Amino acid sequence: MAFKPLHDRVLVRRVESDEKTKGGLIIPDSAKEKPAEGEIVACGEGARKDSGELIAMAVKAGDRVLFGKWSGTEVTVEGEDLLIMKESDILGIIA
Repeated sequence: MAFKPLHDRVLVRRVESDEKTKGGLIIPDSAKEKPAEGEIVACGEGARKDSGELIAMAVKAGDRVLFGKWSGTEVTVEGEDLLIMKESDILGIIA
């Protein structure tokens, strides 16, 4: 990929949710919410303290993460719709 986020930002690919409910009903596209789960595609180096010391990122490329519903900025990179967000917008890593 030809895009590398800066500082404490990450590039995330949304993971699509199920097409059906647990009861077997098919959810139409117009009723679906955007998924708040994704896979990290690329990470920046991390934030810096006032002293200039680097604060390492807690996530890495390939991690599956949960993030807030309205987190990030949608961008198109190489024809693919992705999100760029700060590491602090990530709620947790899915093990």
